[in-house]
Amino acid sequence: MARKTACRKLCLAMLTSLLAGSALAQSADQLPLAPDYVGEIRRSADGKLIAVPASEAAAGRHSGDGPAPATMVVGSGEKVTTLSEAARLARDGEVIEIRPGNYRGQPAIWTQNNLLIRAAGERPVMLADGKSAEGKAIWVVRGGNIRIENIEFRGARVPDGNGAGIRFEKGQLTIHGCRFVDNEMGVLTANSANQTLVVADSEFGDAPRHAGALHHLLYVGAIGKFTLSGSRFFNGYLGHLVKSRARENHVLYNMLADGASGRASYELEFPNGGIAYVIGNVIAQSAETDNPSLLAYGAEGPRWPDNALYVAHNTLINDKHAGNFLAVWAEKFPAGIDIWAINNLTVGNGNLFRPAQGRFEGNLAALRGELIEYGGLPLRLTNPSPLRGTVRLPGSVGGVNLLPSAEFTYPVGSRPIRLSNVLSPGAFQ
Repeated sequence: MARKTACRKLCLAMLTSLLAGSALAQSADQLPLAPDYVGEIRRSADGKLIAVPASEAAAGRHSGDGPAPATMVVGSGEKVTTLSEAARLARDGEVIEIRPGNYRGQPAIWTQNNLLIRAAGERPVMLADGKSAEGKAIWVVRGGNIRIENIEFRGARVPDGNGAGIRFEKGQLTIHGCRFVDNEMGVLTANSANQTLVVADSEFGDAPRHAGALHHLLYVGAIGKFTLSGSRFFNGYLGHLVKSRARENHVLYNMLADGASGRASYELEFPNGGIAYVIGNVIAQSAETDNPSLLAYGAEGPRWPDNALYVAHNTLINDKHAGNFLAVWAEKFPAGIDIWAINNLTVGNGNLFRPAQGRFEGNLAALRGELIEYGGLPLRLTNPSPLRGTVRLPGSVGGVNLLPSAEFTYPVGSRPIRLSNVLSPGAFQ
């Protein structure tokens, strides 16, 4: 009996202690427990409010294996029918899908952050049809972080002659799988060191034939970083295929080939220097070019404190009777320029600039008859070619490996490659 009484007293003491602790905790913090966070509130494709988990909102992608669900659908029969309206209604973090079809005269200005704008199925076509956003472009982009996938831009014209498919003015922009044809400028950027542009697996072609006008297919201003990969450029006229004033440039596994009917000036130019990595590209100029150089660097002198050009494993083709595969204005850079030209394959007549400082090795020439045509150009060495196995590993510089890890796939894109011990010059192994 005494033992039962002692046990009862001990339990009562423990209960009293727990109740006292709970009361003390409540007196220290009278706030109710916070509700569970379910995510950001957004509008679904049918106009209803939904909660998007934070992880999906931050990444702009669905957390599962499939693509992110659309939060706005644009097209005939939808609640939002025009791109102009879509750009006005869009909110940060939305996924915008565009139904197939031609969208005529619907300029748009995108100012939001973390947007994904993509095609829903077959690639939709943005036709300028004489209209533009702010007298600049079919689309003006100045949001914080925007990705555009599988859209075509066609026919941009503005009074100053610089009508672009896309005018990129602020933030970070990724363009993937898009097409730009018959625009005064395919893509034209502003001049802010805070801007970053990535273009991948896209097509640029058919510059307008306006006498005396310089219409570049892709014109990158003085931005911080520019990356171009797996893309094809063709049929320029007087202007360049690609022109970049960026501080840092990565041009990888593209086909910059004007074609028989093209009359572009430079195929690739860095007029203000900067750091440029040009690896694994096909760069070809036509017999009708108005400028005999394919790749040009530094014609207008330096803009950036660091300047260097690294050209490795490219296939350079000149259909003109004479010219320059590489032209560098070294005299305009008093501090000097580090130039590396390594393991490039040249086809046709022309000079390959030999730098005063840097590296120049493994650059070899081939006749057209020694190459297999790919995409309408003589690009691949035959299996028994004596040039196979004649070059060494190009090494790395600035943390970038100059050995190609992929190659261009016609008509657009690139594929990873596995290299053997037999290393060849040029863009194709």
